[in-house]
Amino acid sequence: MLQGPYSSLDRDRLLIRLPFKSFAVGTVLLPVTGFIACIFISLFYHYEDATYTHCKVSNYLPSISSAISRVPERYIWRGCIGLHSAPRYLVAFAYFNFYRSRFANRLLELILSGLVLICSLAENSGLVMLTYVSSTETYSVHKYGFITFIGSSLLHMLITCWLWYIIKRHYVNPEEVTSYRWKLRLFLFNISCCAIAVYFFRRHNTYCEAGIYTWFAFFEYLVVFSNMAFHMTAFWDFGSKEVTVATPPEDKRY
Repeated sequence: MLQGPYSSLDRDRLLIRLPFKSFAVGTVLLPVTGFIACIFISLFYHYEDATYTHCKVSNYLPSISSAISRVPERYIWRGCIGLHSAPRYLVAFAYFNFYRSRFANRLLELILSGLVLICSLAENSGLVMLTYVSSTETYSVHKYGFITFIGSSLLHMLITCWLWYIIKRHYVNPEEVTSYRWKLRLFLFNISCCAIAVYFFRRHNTYCEAGIYTWFAFFEYLVVFSNMAFHMTAFWDFGSKEVTVATPPEDKRY
């Protein structure tokens, strides 16, 4: 029998199969690597500009906005976030389907699952916005992107912890219990770092004390790292799953 350039076997074959653990690690490593690279490049090559503050007092660490606003840091960060954002959207919908299957008969948890999806999409979109519009280009857009990212991130973590508390009460899977405990620890750590960062930021703007902005930048870094670690807990949630790309089966055969 004659076959075209794509036989039925070609059309239906599996194209990519990747363990979710590798997928999760790779997704989180992109922003981690980009962030660390931007900080070090800013400190070694743009120290004076990156650590400058309007108070003109001693400062030893660049804020995140400052560290990602210059060249080549800007392009490194944009590249890493651009590659990392698509898998994050995919994981957001994966979690939504997971919660729907777990809470099929619980209306409140189903509503919260939808809210978690909205928060996750808003968080990722806010991150993309603050990444691709730097503070030195259009400050107002960058600021709103940052506010969207932080606000939706905290709400996402809070609701996620509640949903996993419910899961922990009704299921005894050890990995799910471990996932819940780390989610709760990282959420509490993240919100504490946010509060401390806000304190140092307001204190710097009010009193212009030397070194205070450095503490703000340090706790801002911890906010980002704990956020990344929180999303890394998907390592336990979908550890036995695989990410696959395949051509769909076709009903008609020739």
